[in-house]
Amino acid sequence: MSLEQTDAPEFTLESTAGDDVSLADHLGDGPTIVLINRGHWCSFCAEQLQTFSEVSYDLWFNEDVDILPVVTDRLSKVTEMRDRFDLDIQLLADPDGEVAERYSGTEQTSHGLTGIAATYVLDEEGTVQYEQVADHPADRTYGNFVRYYIRNGFEDPFDA
Repeated sequence: MSLEQTDAPEFTLESTAGDDVSLADHLGDGPTIVLINRGHWCSFCAEQLQTFSEVSYDLWFNEDVDILPVVTDRLSKVTEMRDRFDLDIQLLADPDGEVAERYSGTEQTSHGLTGIAATYVLDEEGTVQYEQVADHPADRTYGNFVRYYIRNGFEDPFDA
């Protein structure tokens, strides 16, 4: 089921910054990016998060974009992931996969319950303008593409 052109599901999760973060608190000022990640052990997730970390300040400063990375893992493991990969963005812990399930879904893997990796770009009202759900663990949308997608008015910058 695609979420494109629908209202993104609301959520509140614990952040690696030590506070609770709600999607609703990030809407209104600018676009919001929701990333669903599999777990602290996922190297593809870490690679994707690093690309968003690299563009996070530029997106926030120029377009008032917030990035909300949801990781299907306990807060202690998610904090360990943030620190190990020296990320400039805070991660949100979704240990039971409840948020992941409402976005891209979950699956049982050798690591237990994991979210299905996905990228969502929401406009100021919380409508999903872009959705990419991974066909396999390495299938990801990276930060630089999303930066140009937002700057191109929610249109693919490479679709000539």
